[in-house]
Order: sequence, then C-alpha cells, then structure tokens
Amino acid sequence: MANIKSAKKRILVTAKKTMRNKMIKSGVKTAIKKVLVAENKEQAKVALVNATRAIDKACSKGIYHKNTASRKKSRLTKLVNKMA
Repeated sequence: MANIKSAKKRILVTAKKTMRNKMIKSGVKTAIKKVLVAENKEQAKVALVNATRAIDKACSKGIYHKNTASRKKSRLTKLVNKMA
C-alpha cells in the first residue's frame, strides 16, 4: 500500500477510471450483441445505429483506439448488409 499522499490519490483515481471504462466497454458489448441477435434486417439496422453510436462515444473518450472502433463498426455493418 502506498504511503505518499499523491500515490494514494492516484490509486483512487485509477480505480474510478477503470470502473468507468469497464462500464462503457460493457455497454458497447451489449449493443453489439443486440445487433447479432436481431431477428430481421430492420431490427439489425436500428441496433447497428445504436451500436455505432456507443462505439464512437467509447472511441472519443479514449477507451478504444480509433482503428479498433473503425474495425468493430466495419465488421458489424458488413454483417448487417449480408443479412437476407
């Protein structure tokens, strides 16, 4: 355990930011899963818009790298476009 006051604060701040990042990543995963389990193409398109928004927000907050976010969006869009 840290003894220096600034080190103690860094531990608290890191824990808070880690929790925030986990919550946002979990939300993105949930949004992606909703796209994957959509029954028809219309539902999938609506879910895709929500998932894209969630991924973009996570990217803007620095949780995902911009290339990772782009790759996730691209793969989801390709999947929805393939649906019959």
